[in-house]
Order: sequence, then C-alpha cells, then structure tokens
Amino acid sequence: MTMNDLARRHQQIQAELAQIAIALPGSLTSRTTRCQRASCHCHASPPVLHGPYPTWTRKISGRTVTRTLTAEDAERLRPYFAAHRRLRQLITELEAISIELADQPAPPHAQPGTQPGDQPA
Repeated sequence: MTMNDLARRHQQIQAELAQIAIALPGSLTSRTTRCQRASCHCHASPPVLHGPYPTWTRKISGRTVTRTLTAEDAERLRPYFAAHRRLRQLITELEAISIELADQPAPPHAQPGTQPGDQPA
C-alpha cells in the first residue's frame, strides 16, 4: 500500500469509529445447569439440564464476572457486543496502519508533528 492508501484507510477507520455508539466488552453465551435436588431430571441418565440461560461474561480488574440476563436483555444487548468486537477489529487495523506509516521514510517537505495526508500551510 502506498502512503496515500494508508492515510485514506486511516481516515476511513476514524469515520467508522465515530459511528460506534455503545460497545459492551465481554461475551454473550448460553448456559445450562444442574440443580441441587438429587431427584431432579437434571441428574437423570441422560441428564436434561436446566436452561439455557443467557449470560454476559467479562473481565473486571483481572477477574471474570458473569451475569445472568433475561432473554429480552440478551437480545437488547447483542448489538452492543457486536459493536465492541468491531471496535477491537478497527483498533487493531488502526495500529497496524500506524506502524506502517511510522516505518515509511518521511518526505523531505514533512514537518515534525504533522499527520499523514495533511496539507502544508
């Protein structure tokens, strides 16, 4: 990619980042469980587990935190988890482009502190 291509993609990523509103970290999963009653169907052979229950799992201060959600909340929050995944993808791509731009030799007329694609004053 040329320096102009990199600068153009950099601007596209910034525009897409501006469109992301709410982004929730973590993952939305579905869990099934066994209860404590020995006579329950979840202890039968084969077991028929309770659930599925939607859960939101994430890290807070290095610890895994899991929260059980209602089915309605899970559907309401699902786009926010997708937005967070897209946010992470864009940040990774932005970092890769920034590294490529930093590795490019500076054009002779470039001033320190200017951004790629900036027009001279």
